[in-house]
Amino acid sequence: MDSAPPGSGRPFRIRPAVPGDADGCARVHHTSWVETYSALLPASHWETDTLARREQRWRRSLENGAEVTVAEAGGEIIGFAMAGAARRIGESAPVRERELFSLYLLAAHHGGGAGQALLEAVLPAPAPAQLWVAEQNPRARRFYGRNGFLPDGARFRDETLGLAEVRLVR
Repeated sequence: MDSAPPGSGRPFRIRPAVPGDADGCARVHHTSWVETYSALLPASHWETDTLARREQRWRRSLENGAEVTVAEAGGEIIGFAMAGAARRIGESAPVRERELFSLYLLAAHHGGGAGQALLEAVLPAPAPAQLWVAEQNPRARRFYGRNGFLPDGARFRDETLGLAEVRLVR
């Protein structure tokens, strides 16, 4: 699934993750959360949400066969995405068969096409799908809106994080 063949001039490539990508995925996951949610989460959140904990979780996930697609540039993971069968979130039953579980890209790589390539790799347009996004994440909401995802009115408040999420569908 490598989307950047040699000589393509593309500054990144898209490929399936392998167990050796765990630390890179954890770094992207943690860094993206810090970049996106620092102002929305209490300082105490970061006492337990550490890079080391994410590395442990990512190692387990990839060793157990989690299907993850990564964006790589210069030999480093810069983003990842995961999709699968849609889930119930709180009181909201799924309204589509497929769901985007996560798509994270380091802020330094926003606007370079890697986020779009990750989304298309795991949820090719115009396939119907759903996703949940933090209500207070306007950048992500604009990105998904450009890709045909619109709010359907479902909302969930994650009491553990103190964040509200809205469901987007296409």
